[in-house]
Amino acid sequence: MKKNTFLLALSALMSLSAVAENQPFLTKVYDFMPAPGQFVNTLPAFNAGDTKADVLARVAEDICGYYDVEDGDSTMVYKPAMISLGSYGGYVVVGFDHPVVNVKGDYDFQIFGNAFLADQYSSGGSSEPGIVMVSYDANGNGLPDDPWYELAGSEYNSPKTQHNYTITYYKPDENKVKTPDPNNKSIIDNTYIRWTSNDVNPDSISGYVYKNSFHAQSYYPQWAEGETITFTGSKLCNNATDVSGKGTSWVQWNKGWGYVDNRPDYDPYSPRTDMDSAVMNRGFKIDWAVDADGVPVYLPMVHFIKVYNAVNQYCGWIGETSTEVAGGIDFHPNQALPEVTAGDTNGDGVVDVSDVTAVVNFILGQKQEGYNPVAVDVNGDTVVDVTDVTALINLILK
Repeated sequence: MKKNTFLLALSALMSLSAVAENQPFLTKVYDFMPAPGQFVNTLPAFNAGDTKADVLARVAEDICGYYDVEDGDSTMVYKPAMISLGSYGGYVVVGFDHPVVNVKGDYDFQIFGNAFLADQYSSGGSSEPGIVMVSYDANGNGLPDDPWYELAGSEYNSPKTQHNYTITYYKPDENKVKTPDPNNKSIIDNTYIRWTSNDVNPDSISGYVYKNSFHAQSYYPQWAEGETITFTGSKLCNNATDVSGKGTSWVQWNKGWGYVDNRPDYDPYSPRTDMDSAVMNRGFKIDWAVDADGVPVYLPMVHFIKVYNAVNQYCGWIGETSTEVAGGIDFHPNQALPEVTAGDTNGDGVVDVSDVTAVVNFILGQKQEGYNPVAVDVNGDTVVDVTDVTALINLILK
């Protein structure tokens, strides 16, 4: 039987965890591609001649930080800066210096945004929700090239949420004649960056990212190759209201839970006393993970985290809704790494005939809720088929 390389790598990691103390903050940025937006090329800054590697290094400087603890005081004295993900689909892929362990019944990690509540509204203010996805380094190569699993927030099963939404942005001609908006003098070009999508609503199949008078730089990521950028994911329904009726005052209402930059954040290193924790973003649970078909999965730990803007929305003079990311922490950085048993496809800690049933059902397209998507590939060849059934039976017979 072919050995699972991830399990070998995991064994090495477990031996190291006993002697090294993990850091609670983000330490790695693997990828960053914002969608066009008014803060793109400024959060972080893009300088002429920069490569993508230069941009990633700048993102890391902005959102990977440290907490300086002095004299037993756990108050956070340094907080990372902020990056913008631009319009719908823009994303960043990050990680820690260790896997984030799935601690049953508890929140596992936090990704910070800059959402706030307006004084006159209990559930609205600035809310620009971003969806979180997680990945498990099944091939053990240290790169985010394994399957992704969405953390299903409160809106995942809403009929207003569109899954498998795809949008394409077209590189603009920065020298074209601008088309000002006669109804909004702050918009100097309302045909700036064109986009098309597979939206089911006729009025949302195509449109433009506008250019406003507040930000003069290019809104298209300058390091992006090619003439288009395409993103695919889940799209939440719009959450903004023009409460003035005149385009002068916009409120973005927060979603229930499970999104970045959606509510004010709970931060154990700098606890807030000005609001009830019930209205805050308490963090994220790995147990919320679902596969591409929406079936809940069990991931004992994750190695990579992806955040992307989940709303395609424009709010008058305020501009496009754009998720911001301002760092992140692991709530349990020194949690012992769980033992991963090859073939334990249902995650009950035992390899037996019930796991054979789970693998067979997977092959037949009848996935069981809570299955381990890595353990179901028993022989570690990245394909789940009858050879995995054979490998699993051999394990049981041993």
